[in-house]
Amino acid sequence: MSRRNWVFDIAVAGVVGLLGQLEAWWGIGATHRQGPLWAQSLLYAVTALLLVARRVRPLAVLFAVVAVSVAEFALFGSPEGDGVALASLVAIYTVGRYVEARLAMLGLALGVALWVGWAGFDPLNDDLAERLGSVVWLAPWVIAWLVGALVRMTVLYREQRRVTRAQFASRAVAEERNRIARELHDVIGHSVSVMTVQASAVRRRLSGEQVAEREALETVEAVGREALAEMRRMVGVLRNGEDTRTGDEREPSPGLDQLDRLVGKFRSAGLPVELMVTGVARSLAPGLDLTAYRFVQEGLTNTFRHAQNPHRAEVVIDYGLDRLQLAVRDDGQPPRPAQAQNREAGNGLLGLRERAAIYGGSLVAQTRPEGGFEVVAMLPLEPA
Repeated sequence: MSRRNWVFDIAVAGVVGLLGQLEAWWGIGATHRQGPLWAQSLLYAVTALLLVARRVRPLAVLFAVVAVSVAEFALFGSPEGDGVALASLVAIYTVGRYVEARLAMLGLALGVALWVGWAGFDPLNDDLAERLGSVVWLAPWVIAWLVGALVRMTVLYREQRRVTRAQFASRAVAEERNRIARELHDVIGHSVSVMTVQASAVRRRLSGEQVAEREALETVEAVGREALAEMRRMVGVLRNGEDTRTGDEREPSPGLDQLDRLVGKFRSAGLPVELMVTGVARSLAPGLDLTAYRFVQEGLTNTFRHAQNPHRAEVVIDYGLDRLQLAVRDDGQPPRPAQAQNREAGNGLLGLRERAAIYGGSLVAQTRPEGGFEVVAMLPLEPA
């Protein structure tokens, strides 16, 4: 338990104890006081003090409250009033709230035992009919237990949802990393292949006297082929020994030079998209170029799937001296809270954040004040 929990429970015990003393000595909240006032006062003080440990030992505290109360009822008779129920209500709620379902049923049974003792030793119940009629006063204890059980189930449900979301996010990131690894294999593999082929071509042009140069180029070729082989093995592990790529994934890696084609596909699907490029366009490293393309692709897919009645979507690409900014915006109607949460935490956006982080960039996905949604990425560039 935290210090805050201890302070709260001590405060609860203090309030319950104070109300009990007001009832025992001055009759505030009492319907009928029974037996010596000091005995009633002592009962309320002890049961209130037990509540300090209610979260540490819920069942033990409830059992002690019931035992002390029934013993006092047996000795002096049962009083009637708020003080009789206050401590036991808090204790039985605590059992329903913090004890797992099977053991919590014992708390409900103890509540019934407390009612039996209270009704049985109440001198105002002259006959069996009156004692049975007082069963209505069992309801507060049952309700307290049910409220505690409801709170416990609600907290467990929320925790399960949180764990499920965390597992989903973790799985989405892992899947995206595998996809990134496959794509980077294609990009880097192509570059290494070109380097190896060029080294082989240069080696064949060397004269017989250039022994040192020939050995150096042969080393470059050998290392290049080994690197390609190791990369294939690694990606094979990521694919679990199967080539799971589709036909589109076997095509050459796309880049920003294919954005017109990408935007055209979404326009044909009914999404009005405008493409704007500012700054001086420049050649990007293959991996970064692919990442920028995937950002726009996922941003438009996100808009197409989730935007409500958009009249316009825009893709803005701004080439700066040392950074590339990409933005995908729409003017769709604001989504409901649950839809907005799903939109911000979708699998695709988690993947985009992972891609941006690889290149030291950042990504922001948020609703726009004027309406709609935007996804903005900032990717660092080496100075031109």
